[in-house]
Amino acid sequence: MANTHGAPRRGPGAHGGFEKPKDLKRTVSRLLGYLTKRKWPLFLVLVCLLLSVGTNIGGSTFINLIIINNIAYGGYTGPMDLLVDILKLVGIYLVGVVAVYAQSAIMVQLAQRGTNRLRKDLFDHLQTLPLSYFDKHTHGELMSRFTNDADYVQMALEQSLVSLVSSAIMFVGIVVVMLVVSPLLFLVSVLTLGSTFLVFKVFGGRSRRYYKKQQDALGDVNGNIQEMIEGLKVVKAFTHEEQAKEQFQGLNETYRDAATNASFYSTAVMPISMNIMNVGYALTAAFGGVLSLLAGFKLGSFTLYLGYCRQVGQPLSQISQQLTTILSALAGAERIFDAMDAQPEEDQGVVTLVPAEKDANGTLSAHTGSGHPHTWAWKTPRTAAMSLVPVLREEGNLIELGQAVRAGEGLKLLPPHQDSEESLWVRVEADGALTPIADLSLLSAHGWAWKYADPNGKTTLHLIRGTVRNVPGEDYYLTELKGAVRFTDVDFSYVPGKRILKKINVYANPGQKIAFVGSTGAGKTTITNLINRFYEIEGGMITFDGINVQSIRKDDLRHALGAVLQDTHLFTGTIMDNIRYGRLDATDEECIEAAKIANAHSFIRRLPDGYNTFVTGDGGNLSQGQRQLLAIARAAVADPPVMILDEATSSIDTRTEALIAQGMDALMEGRTVFVIAHRLSTVRNSDCIVVIEHGEIEEKGSHEELLEQKGRYYQLYTGQFQLS
Repeated sequence: MANTHGAPRRGPGAHGGFEKPKDLKRTVSRLLGYLTKRKWPLFLVLVCLLLSVGTNIGGSTFINLIIINNIAYGGYTGPMDLLVDILKLVGIYLVGVVAVYAQSAIMVQLAQRGTNRLRKDLFDHLQTLPLSYFDKHTHGELMSRFTNDADYVQMALEQSLVSLVSSAIMFVGIVVVMLVVSPLLFLVSVLTLGSTFLVFKVFGGRSRRYYKKQQDALGDVNGNIQEMIEGLKVVKAFTHEEQAKEQFQGLNETYRDAATNASFYSTAVMPISMNIMNVGYALTAAFGGVLSLLAGFKLGSFTLYLGYCRQVGQPLSQISQQLTTILSALAGAERIFDAMDAQPEEDQGVVTLVPAEKDANGTLSAHTGSGHPHTWAWKTPRTAAMSLVPVLREEGNLIELGQAVRAGEGLKLLPPHQDSEESLWVRVEADGALTPIADLSLLSAHGWAWKYADPNGKTTLHLIRGTVRNVPGEDYYLTELKGAVRFTDVDFSYVPGKRILKKINVYANPGQKIAFVGSTGAGKTTITNLINRFYEIEGGMITFDGINVQSIRKDDLRHALGAVLQDTHLFTGTIMDNIRYGRLDATDEECIEAAKIANAHSFIRRLPDGYNTFVTGDGGNLSQGQRQLLAIARAAVADPPVMILDEATSSIDTRTEALIAQGMDALMEGRTVFVIAHRLSTVRNSDCIVVIEHGEIEEKGSHEELLEQKGRYYQLYTGQFQLS
């Protein structure tokens, strides 16, 4: 069965299917908000509509007066009287023409601007949504909000809304005139109008239902066509042409049946209603003739009434047609508003990333120079729920200076000595004896750490490996970005109740290369998606340079990360533009240097226009390996301290892989790198290899250590077990 989510829907120029919005009042109110940004243009449109309807009704009445009261009964004394009335009639209709032109011009502007703002607001909001939203909604489904739904809204605002209001005013005006001319004759017209309303309701309702079926069937047809064209190579490879024809024929027949019924009811309603109006016209003429003979009903009034009796059905027909289009547009608007109401990505982070520099003494400060900085720092407000504390490192433990230590940690802080105001650090020996430590440098290390509560409420210390700026009077701390990443008991589920990752504990010190290997679906890519907070974890904690990533503003966190993904996406533009996408302020020289690092420079030079070669269709004019090299160059120009390589060489042949190995080593030098790979040859030189199966860490260690264990990695490496 064809996937219809991404199928193109019917264009606004066709007879649209009907789908009533769920919350009509709220949708209308929000949609009108896009028209009423400025009130006076709408007021002018209303005035023009009233003038247009008034001149239409007034012109018909004036024509009747000229023909019946003046020409037929000799009301004119000479040709000049007739000429004056004709000029008045022309003036009335000229006013109507100007009014129609003005309201059309103003409404087109309002509709275009309103729809433009609607599309912009939708696009802007989509940028704020989490990736989980896009996991649940197909690209075609979201595209239809910008195209078909927005086009329906635009057409409804531009044409149908005005036509509906104009027809409603026209209908009310004609009915008022008919009542004024002859209340008795209007009783006959009421029967005709009631019958017409009934026909519109019955036939119109069935027509709208079948148009809805037709729209759905057309979506299936279009989806099947799109799917078959995109997969035509597969169809031919498996010789499934006949099956494809049969499937399309079935969908096409379903569409034909729905379209036939929809067209029948939509085309039948007008002849039936017109015949009813003709019968009503005949009855009105007969009854009016009787009134003229028996009650002295004036011939001029009788003729005027008959004229309006003929016209009263036209606005009803217009209302019926435009109502279907408007309700379909409101349903489309509601779908747009549903997307705009989706909960944006939450971000309660307060820690930001700022460019920094070090002076000759190693003192950290904010970057004040020009050009691209190569040192970055985390800027943490002192008001954040975390504090900067001095610590000692003793046998892997962090001990906060100035605080009493827990028993068994080997160190103890004694109260100030009676001859000094300073406290005294001592070592607790095995026999309980206390040995004073006169020089703190004798300890393994001392420095700074972040102190804050973990998700369980327990106060924890997290070592800072870079330079720290802690100046009294400044309302912030600066800590150097080094790229230390740690997972502590991390749990995660895409769907509640279906755990994907369980108790993941992994750490990467600055400059280390951590590799993840395992079967497809084991959770390797999910782990890297959690580092940059594309998804939020359920349990545990992830820290970046000792800071809980949930405390870091997402944009700043992702600025510190570079990624080369398995599915390379190139944008429409030049080769240079696509490399510069990694850092928009990069110069041409920096982009070329990044291409050299990725070994993409040689093939780019051989392209017809070199770096100015235009890329379209997601790089359809390039090989998969060339697209992958450009993605690596894009990551290189970004110059991030942490790099994520998700199957980065999956589409590169062995020769190309060998060519970029040196460039990749240069790219990874001094950076923390997370690598996901099926080719175990690419992860041999990793500092730590993590084997993941079913969302759990099965093994971890260096290449040599894992071979010695002769576990899963040993089986994978020696070919005794294949990754699935």
